[in-house]
Amino acid sequence: MAETPYIPQDTLSNTFTSTLQTTAAGAIIAGVQNTLRKQNVGAMGILTRSGHLIAIYASVGATYQFTRDAACNLRQREDAYNEALGGFAGGAVVGLARRSIPFMLGMGTCTAAVMFGFRFTGGITSKKADNQDVDEVEEKEARKKAYRRPIQETIDQLGEGRGIYAPGYQERRRERLLAKYGIDVGAAEEAK
Repeated sequence: MAETPYIPQDTLSNTFTSTLQTTAAGAIIAGVQNTLRKQNVGAMGILTRSGHLIAIYASVGATYQFTRDAACNLRQREDAYNEALGGFAGGAVVGLARRSIPFMLGMGTCTAAVMFGFRFTGGITSKKADNQDVDEVEEKEARKKAYRRPIQETIDQLGEGRGIYAPGYQERRRERLLAKYGIDVGAAEEAK
């Protein structure tokens, strides 16, 4: 299998986009926390009471994406190890907020393991993005042909009807109706 050429990642653009997304997620979580407080802190409570969450989410997203893309560009490979490096850096930022080196190393390692496993196993969809040259329609048709049963086997198991008809069905139906009810269906169809 020929290896595809590496396409460099736009590190700054991806980092900016990821930072905006994680900042928005942090702001939503801070807003939820603000509404669930027992005391009324007002709308600015999102920033004054829970602003540290927004900053942590933003810095985790920025650190993860920048480290991941920088590792991709330096290694010139798109694989699960880049996710692990980015996951370790992003998880370590959470530990920095707790001001604990053991927690920082633990969060970094856990996040790296989760991100590595997620990417290595194919993620949620478990589709392999390695072979993008194959057309999905052609692939589905090939699978259909590989598992298609002969029509005679299907008719033997299910019988005719419900959209499944063997060759010569109309003649057999005409003879059956003529013998049983005395009605010539073919003559009625020809008269139309």
